[in-house]
Amino acid sequence: MKLLAYFKALSWQEALPLFLVENLVVLLLALAFGYLLQAAFGRKQALGPVHRPITATEYRFATYTLLLNTVITFAGFWLWRQGFITIREGISSRILLDFVVLFIGMDLLMYVFHYAIHHSPLYHLVHAEHHAYPEPQPIDLFVLHPIETLGFGGLWLLLMAVYPAHFLAIVAYLTVNVLFGVLGHSGVEPFPAAWDRSPLFKYLGSSGFHFQHHQDDSHNFGFYTSIWDRLFGTFAPSPPVRQAAPSTK
Repeated sequence: MKLLAYFKALSWQEALPLFLVENLVVLLLALAFGYLLQAAFGRKQALGPVHRPITATEYRFATYTLLLNTVITFAGFWLWRQGFITIREGISSRILLDFVVLFIGMDLLMYVFHYAIHHSPLYHLVHAEHHAYPEPQPIDLFVLHPIETLGFGGLWLLLMAVYPAHFLAIVAYLTVNVLFGVLGHSGVEPFPAAWDRSPLFKYLGSSGFHFQHHQDDSHNFGFYTSIWDRLFGTFAPSPPVRQAAPSTK
């Protein structure tokens, strides 16, 4: 694959600024998508007030996360160049399987890490800032303590090291990861209520699923699905939408 060959030929001096720009673009696109969701669904499908003012602390932590995500991306690049991570290329019938493994595997790993943070003496140091915003905004996806960012990034690199996945499956997973993160912090519920009764879709981690975690942080530790919360008894239903106009303050 030409793109992987291009990356393999990069020096670290070329790769590092490229990864910084890449992660900045991801952050900006995530924010744009989040505010687009608020504009489209905020009036009738709001879970709480939307468009609240963003604090300087949120901007500061989002900047930390941007820089550390760049470091994590570079670490993955270095591990791949050294042969510790294998990325499969070419046409493969396993692309869908690889995506499912990454999706479910990271959902489980992040559930365990997230649950452990909440039940750790380090909670107030590592995770309390993220929960300072019971009615999250899109930027709060990136409001993470550096230890937390490095922890989630380390889990991702660990899974990549033990499971050689196809390049397209990796790109698909990373895209879905950002989409679910934005949904969970948008403050609106774009999914229809009927999904809660669907045999399949009810297990997806909707916006309301994560919003409920910000309301009551003893439940809903999952990210993409509610599977692990249902299995381990930490599941709580999503709150009803408010059916009210968003706040403009």
